Amino acid sequence: MNPASVSDYRTLTFRLIDDVRRELDLLEAAVAAGTLRSSGNWTAGQNISHLAAFIDYGFDGYPPELTKTPWIIRVILKRMKNRFLYHRMKRGVYIPRVKGGTVGADDAPFDMAAGRLRAGLDRLEASAPTASNPIFGPMTHDEWKSLQLRHCELHLGYLHPR
Repeated sequence: MNPASVSDYRTLTFRLIDDVRRELDLLEAAVAAGTLRSSGNWTAGQNISHLAAFIDYGFDGYPPELTKTPWIIRVILKRMKNRFLYHRMKRGVYIPRVKGGTVGADDAPFDMAAGRLRAGLDRLEASAPTASNPIFGPMTHDEWKSLQLRHCELHLGYLHPR
């Protein structure tokens, strides 16, 4: 299934890292109640693990698959940086030449994935990542936070707490 064709996708808007934390609280309550549902191709654990991984990559370094992006793709996407930082990310986008179209979508149990994402959000709030983004290059702390907020909006939109 193409993730862009999911009809019950939730459009979320996060302005602050605390907005993501509140959404995680809702999702955790739904897990406890047995009402959390995922739409799209991934489980809740995969969506949340993927978000945590991409925050961690900014601090700990990116996997080789993401650092070998063809130069023409980097040039094109770098020119679209503000779109990625300040507008909704498109659904159903796959990274070229990467098996499965992305990385970091481990199917971890929800509580483990959520704990890792919370730790990543704390880390991101406290300081800017030190690794250079493989597409956009060096970014300010606010740019890093904005990029991750857009990414969280995208993936958490596939999770339904009720």
